[in-house]
Amino acid sequence: MAKVYEGTDVGLVRQTNEDCGAVLDQMTYIVADGMGGHVAGEVASHTLVSTVRQSLLDYEDTMEAEALKEAICQGNLAILEEVRRFPEYKGMGTTATIFHCESGRGMWAHIGDSRLYLFRQGELRRVTRDHSYVEELVEKGTITESEAKHHPRKNVLTRAVGVEKNIKVDTGAFDVLQGDKVLLCTDGLTNMVSDEEIREVLQAEVDNPVALLIRKALAAGGTDNITAIVAVYDE
Repeated sequence: MAKVYEGTDVGLVRQTNEDCGAVLDQMTYIVADGMGGHVAGEVASHTLVSTVRQSLLDYEDTMEAEALKEAICQGNLAILEEVRRFPEYKGMGTTATIFHCESGRGMWAHIGDSRLYLFRQGELRRVTRDHSYVEELVEKGTITESEAKHHPRKNVLTRAVGVEKNIKVDTGAFDVLQGDKVLLCTDGLTNMVSDEEIREVLQAEVDNPVALLIRKALAAGGTDNITAIVAVYDE
């Protein structure tokens, strides 16, 4: 059983918090970063999380990554339905990153630029790939990781939930070992705090790693909403 920490903060610049994070149960966690004007981003992220919660609650078979993917697709349809009912929400969308661990097997589904990290034996690995314009440039070798952090189009997504009817969701799975730590977070954290700083926080024995990560993001400027969930598998 994991020990789970979660937290969110509006940051120092934004007026509203368009992030939504949730511990759906002791084995399942989700973060979503909404986008869209007129509080639509908040609507999108909360609609996604509530739909995923219900979809997984209704799931009766052994949980697989495909079920997480289907839950995100259900959330996508729910957001599109909200836009149909309330045209002023047109253009809203959200990222989605879900992680589920059962019987030592971790599985995930992901779309957008929120992230899933695995910390193991002192090393931090980013599990998910950002679906963003600058990530594509990095993969092509056009710009470096360092240049990507300051690129003027770093927040331009190439995939998101709620933008179109058919979406492509990444999935994967890996074994979870004793001592592993898993981090789900929105880009309000990763744009402010480097991977090395994240690694140092997860390496340290602190009372609440999420609270410390959020404090670091705020100290660095807090230009966006910040949401994070850390699960510690020490039993």
